Amino acid sequence: MVPTSNRHRPPVIAVTGAAGGLGRAFLAHVASSADFRRVVAIDEQRGDVSDVTWRVIDVRDPLLANRLSDIDVLVHLSAEYALDADPAERRAYNLRAAQTVLTASAAARVRRVVVVTSAMVYGAAPDNPVPLPEDAPVTAEPDTGIVGDYLEIEALVRRSLRSHPGLEVTVVRPAAVVGPGIDTVVTRHFEAPRLLTVKGCDQYWQFCHIDDLVTALELAALGTVTGTVVVGCDGWLEQEKVEEISGLRRFELPAALTFGTAQRLHRLGITPAPATDLHYVVYPWVADGASLRAAGWKPAWTNEAALEQLLELREGKHAVVGRRLSGKEATITAAGATVAVIGTAAIVRRARRRRRL
Repeated sequence: MVPTSNRHRPPVIAVTGAAGGLGRAFLAHVASSADFRRVVAIDEQRGDVSDVTWRVIDVRDPLLANRLSDIDVLVHLSAEYALDADPAERRAYNLRAAQTVLTASAAARVRRVVVVTSAMVYGAAPDNPVPLPEDAPVTAEPDTGIVGDYLEIEALVRRSLRSHPGLEVTVVRPAAVVGPGIDTVVTRHFEAPRLLTVKGCDQYWQFCHIDDLVTALELAALGTVTGTVVVGCDGWLEQEKVEEISGLRRFELPAALTFGTAQRLHRLGITPAPATDLHYVVYPWVADGASLRAAGWKPAWTNEAALEQLLELREGKHAVVGRRLSGKEATITAAGATVAVIGTAAIVRRARRRRRL
């Protein structure tokens, strides 16, 4: 029998990817929390958060299990999601990291692991209900993009639960994350001179500020919420409201032209993300965070406030179809070039160069 004095002791928590990004933000939040007996930070290099125990190791190292023997809860935030990263290298890192963390945690008898993916796994589609229920089926297309990574990671979680029934794994699926340091297909959408829309489809926007993601992760780490958990701002914004807040006008194209052009641009290496990623800025994927709401959690940020900060952070940046522009390109784009024109011109220029060779 476990002594009563130990049964309710605060857990020891470990955070991977603790030196930067979301990992650092979460680490700084829990570093002084009375809900955790001790906080262990895991990364390839030591970070700047104090009052925690740093353990310097690559999370893909099979010896990771040796560094987790005293850990009760592990929040896995070591991931590579840079839009401009090599897709094969990015996926190899993300899957190896997730696999090693899950296997090492089971071997070290860690009680609970928290993994972050995205509400993008529900898929973005013109006929999606708004909002999608938390237990809605996963319908996203497995491709070479970041969404494909999320799908593979969730598949690893399901296999791990079958292989290690004593390990509890909570999957947190945030809406479109915004905040300092966040660079995604969604945030780059708002760096364009106009907001791309698809004819005949209404878009609805839901954001998740990184501050709210951090507090939701804390509840998942404590076991207040378990299973699959959606986190995001309450409600959603219609396209008209987004245009009013941003001051950006829409540019409407037929779906076939939009995705056909985007896929050609991606094949030529001109844009970083496959055309399927573009679905997430033109089709709805709003999800209902029922588990967190039932637990009494409330977001500190509204969709309006999150969008306003996103717009502040985009100042001086220019992108089209996810591709970051600079210099003369940005000037031409800001002068009124459309996505279709830029895409077609880029393809024609590339084809002409090849014919000359």
